[in-house]
Amino acid sequence: MRLIKLDATASTNTFLKELAKSGYLDDFTVVWAKNQTRGRGQMDGNWCTEPGKNLTFSVLKKMEGFQLNKHFELNMAVSLAVFRTLDLLKIPRITVKWPNDIMSGSHKICGILIENSIVGISLKSVIIGIGLNVNQSYFPGNPKASSLYNKTGILYDLEELLHSLMQNLEITLSMLQSGQEKVIHREYHSILFRKGVASTFKSGDGSTFNGIILGVGNEGKLRIRLEDDSLAEYDIKEITLLY
Repeated sequence: MRLIKLDATASTNTFLKELAKSGYLDDFTVVWAKNQTRGRGQMDGNWCTEPGKNLTFSVLKKMEGFQLNKHFELNMAVSLAVFRTLDLLKIPRITVKWPNDIMSGSHKICGILIENSIVGISLKSVIIGIGLNVNQSYFPGNPKASSLYNKTGILYDLEELLHSLMQNLEITLSMLQSGQEKVIHREYHSILFRKGVASTFKSGDGSTFNGIILGVGNEGKLRIRLEDDSLAEYDIKEITLLY
């Protein structure tokens, strides 16, 4: 792992992407910023954190020949790396909210954003952005956000936590590239937020409906049993889980 530390940057994903364009980078090059001023989340959402109190970093992973249609398995592998790290720290009630938000109870404590570099129908490399709320205690205007400190009362060493996350990330990505997709699928589904529980969803037109999450299909769509007992699959932009 090559670690590049920054005092501040707009986005670690953007910084690492531009750095990769300028020349050769080692596999698992990491850019870590103490202050990320314009962090990005899924669907162009913002990820704002208090400087110096959280982990905001991005990882370059070379994925030569990895088929693009297996992209969601990559999301699963990264989510599992974060889950395993936090589980070892005994953070309570850790789950993964589809597609890859990390939850503690009903609070979001970590977001993941993966951006691809594609050649033909295969991935060349990916940039994995991770924003983990660690020692921040207040999240004004965002009641569904929390942190490791809020959940445990412990202040964590950010660099130690980063190295632990990277160790688990190398393990789960190695599993993925060595053909252990079934293991990854099974573990991801075992920790899926609100799986098997009656839930309410909002569709793109603003209407709401009820259903039970059954799991995630091979293409990354959420599989839901509806109230009339029919099965439906939804993409990330099509529905929102209300909780």
